Amino acid sequence: MQSTPEAAPKAGAAREEQVQQIFSEIAPRYDLLNHVLSLNIDKSWRRRAVDTLEWEGRADGTYLDACAGTYDLALELAKRPSFRGDVVASDFAQPMLAEGLGKITEASIRPVCGDSLRLPFGDDVFDGATVGFGVRNLARLEQGLAEFQRVLKPGRRLVVLEFTVPPNPIVRAGYHMYFHHVLPVVGRIVSGHPWAYTYLPESVKEFPGPQALSELFESAGFGETGWKLVSGGIAAIHWGRA
Repeated sequence: MQSTPEAAPKAGAAREEQVQQIFSEIAPRYDLLNHVLSLNIDKSWRRRAVDTLEWEGRADGTYLDACAGTYDLALELAKRPSFRGDVVASDFAQPMLAEGLGKITEASIRPVCGDSLRLPFGDDVFDGATVGFGVRNLARLEQGLAEFQRVLKPGRRLVVLEFTVPPNPIVRAGYHMYFHHVLPVVGRIVSGHPWAYTYLPESVKEFPGPQALSELFESAGFGETGWKLVSGGIAAIHWGRA
């Protein structure tokens, strides 16, 4: 499927405007499409991402969920039975934060409209940080990773959940067929947006693979980096220590 000019990921400031436009416009249908298009396995991915955060040793700490969208990943942490801390959920698409407000009425989650390339927080303030399907959309990935490193307390973990391309050729063939032919059509019909769900596979295609992303973690100042593939390599969970 050929991508439309709008769907092709842009660069720099144009990419920031493109991403903000997409997620502001699809906010009303975002949750529905997330679960339908992922066949609901995105919930298990989020559980595994939070399991990787090492929050249990600081259950009363303050955590950042960047590119938070409608709070699904923030809620996965905030609703853990032994969690007694707070989650700051940051996103620069205000309509996404507004759309999810009804989901966090009983959770210790504080929404903040903020850009992950210029986080509105001081240095060394968070006990951990997560990003779910957001780093792929950053106009300057290295700058975003450096910002996450800056706001984390020394020794605390960043955990990133992101799509990737499966290494197995059979799984990869099915993945490409679904991502490039089924997902854009269903996404366009359900969301009513003409190109947002064509942008998604295009953005995954240009995104660094797990090894390259791990190296970018290290360049941003993270140590003890690593990753694990989930669901046959459709997605990957990355981590690094500030």
